[in-house]
Amino acid sequence: MEIQTLNPTTPRQRQRIEAFLKRNGLRFDDMHYYAAITDDDGEMIAGGGLKGNVIKCVAVDDAHKGEAIANTLISHLIAHANEEGHSNVMLFTKPKNRQLFESLSFRLLAEAPEAVLMETGIGGINNTVEQLKKIKEEGEVCKENNQGCKKEEKTNLNITTPQHLNPSTPQPLTTTTPLRGVVVMNCNPFTLGHRYLIEQAAKQVERLFVMVVREDCSLFAYAERKAMVEQGVAHLKNVTVIDGSEYAISQATFPTYFLKRLDDAADTQMLLDLDLFRRHIAPALGTTVRFVGTEPTDRLTRRYNQLMHEVLADVRETARLEKEGNAVSASRVRKAMEQGDMSTIRQLVPPTTLPYIIAHLATQALQAELDTTPKPGLVDKDNNGAHRDMDYALMQRSIDTLHPYFVKLALLGCVDALPTHTAIRDAGIEAEKAMLSATNGVNTHKGALFSMGLAVVAAAHEERKIAANEEQILKERNGGEDVLVSLQTTIKALAASFPDTNGTHGSKAKLLSKGTTAIKGALDNAREGYEMLFAEWLPFYIERRKERDAHTLHKTLLRIMCDLDDTNVIYRTDLATAEEVKQEARALLDNFSETALKDMDRHYTTRNISPGGAADMLSLTIFIESMQT
Repeated sequence: MEIQTLNPTTPRQRQRIEAFLKRNGLRFDDMHYYAAITDDDGEMIAGGGLKGNVIKCVAVDDAHKGEAIANTLISHLIAHANEEGHSNVMLFTKPKNRQLFESLSFRLLAEAPEAVLMETGIGGINNTVEQLKKIKEEGEVCKENNQGCKKEEKTNLNITTPQHLNPSTPQPLTTTTPLRGVVVMNCNPFTLGHRYLIEQAAKQVERLFVMVVREDCSLFAYAERKAMVEQGVAHLKNVTVIDGSEYAISQATFPTYFLKRLDDAADTQMLLDLDLFRRHIAPALGTTVRFVGTEPTDRLTRRYNQLMHEVLADVRETARLEKEGNAVSASRVRKAMEQGDMSTIRQLVPPTTLPYIIAHLATQALQAELDTTPKPGLVDKDNNGAHRDMDYALMQRSIDTLHPYFVKLALLGCVDALPTHTAIRDAGIEAEKAMLSATNGVNTHKGALFSMGLAVVAAAHEERKIAANEEQILKERNGGEDVLVSLQTTIKALAASFPDTNGTHGSKAKLLSKGTTAIKGALDNAREGYEMLFAEWLPFYIERRKERDAHTLHKTLLRIMCDLDDTNVIYRTDLATAEEVKQEARALLDNFSETALKDMDRHYTTRNISPGGAADMLSLTIFIESMQT
C-alpha cells in the first residue's frame, strides 16, 4: 500500500475522488489537497482531503476497516497540514466516528445530532478561551481599580428581563446578581439598527461584549466591520468590542459531504455553532445572556434565533429598529450603495460608518470603470487594449490594494477642519507604494488615486459637516445641486494646497505642447474643481441613467473623451492624435453602436492610444453622482 497525492481541481483526478466517495456513501466537498491510499493493484481503498486546516472526505473501504489504515491516513493529513503552517487541525464527522477520532488524539469541540466537530494539535480552542478570559479579567480589574480604564457609567443594571424583550416597556429590577451579556453580529456594514440593539442590551447587563463575526465573506472586511462597531458604540461605557472567534461555523465553512440529507445542513451547522458558543465562548467571558434582534425577513436567521432559544438558557430578542415602516438592516444599506443613494444611507447608519461607505463607493466606481467592456484602447474584460504590461487581473489586484487607503483617506476627511496637504500626501504616497508593490511596479491607478483620493477626502468632510449640523445644513442646501456645489468647493480647497508637479504624464504633456496650447493636467483640473465633470459629464451620465440606457458607461466615457485634454494620450502619442481622439469620440457618440466601439478599440490598440485620463474621470463621475443624493 502507498499514499498518492491527488489534485481535486484536476477534472480527471476529481472524478476519481468522487467515484471513491460515492462508493463509500459520501459526497465531494471543496478541498485543495487529497491523499489516497491504494492497494497493490492501484485501487483506492482509503482517502482524505484538506481545506486549509480542516480534514474532509475521509473514507475507508469496508473490506479494509480495522487494518489501521485510518491511522496512517489521518497522520499523513495532519503532517501535511502542519507543513502548510497549521498547528491545529479540525474535522467534521458523523457522531458514530467520534470514538475513532478520539483514539487518534482528536478532542471534541461541539456536537449536534448529525455531526461533531473535533480538533487536534497545539493551542486551538484553549488559546481562544484563554484570550477571552483575559478580556473578562481585564474588565473586572478595570472596574475595581477604576484607573487607566474607560470609566463605566453607573446604571440600573441588575435586572431580569423576559426572553422576548419589548424595548418600550420598562423592565423591573428583580435581582442583585450582576449580569454579563454578549451580542454576536456581522455588521456588513454597522447600522443604526445594530447600534440600537447594543444600546438596548447594554441597559440590561453590567457588562456587554460585542463579538464581530470574523469570517471574511462580506462586502466589508473584518477589520473594517470591527472598526465601525468600535467607533459606533464608543459612547457606551459598559460595552467592550472583542475579536470574533475563529470557531464560528457558517454555511461557508460547514461541510455537508457526510449528511444523508442536505436539508439537515443548515440546522446542523447552526446547532454546532451554538454548542461551540455554549461550551466555550460564553463560559470564558462569564456571560449568561445572549442578545439578538428579531428577524422579520431572513428565514435562516429567524431559524437561528429559534434554535438559540432551544439551546441557550437566556436569550433576549429586541424588536428591530424601523425607519419609514421598514426594519433598518445592513442589506438595505448595501442595496442603497449599489444604487448610489447616499440620502437613504444617511438615514440608516451612524455618522461613524459613513467614511467606510464612502471608501467602498470609490472602490465601486473604479470597479465599474474596469468592468465596462468594450473600451477603446483600455484594459477591460475582453482584452488589454494598448497596454502590454497590464491586464484585467492586474487592474483588479490594484483596486483591491487601494481600497484600504481610500478608507484611510475618508477617515482623514471626516474631521471638523480640512486635513492638511501633508496628511493627504503621505496617505497617497503610502497607497501608491502599496499599489506598485502589488503590481510589480506597473502604474495601474496613479491618476485615479489622485483624483479619487481628493474626492473621497472631500466627500467625507462634507458628510462630517452634515452630521454635525444636519438640520441646518439640509435647510440651507436645496437638493442635490447644492450638495454638489459644496463638494466641488471642498475639492478646489484641497487641490489648492498641492504644489505644481514634475515628472507626471500631465507635466510631460505640457512640455510636449511647447506652450502652443493650454494643456490641463490632473492637478489643473482638480484646482478648477473638475469644471467639465460637474457642468457636462455628470449631467450627461445622470440623464443616461434615468433613461436606463444599457450603454450609459460607454457613452459617458466617449462624452468625456470629447472634451478632456487626455495627457495619457498625449504622452503616448502626440497633440495631433489627442485632437483626433476627441473628434472620433464625438463622431461615435453621435452615431453609437457597440460594433463601432469595438472597431475603435482595435484601432486604438494598434496605434498605442489609451485614454487613461478619460477612464479616471469616468470613475470619478460615477463616484460624484453617488454623493449628490
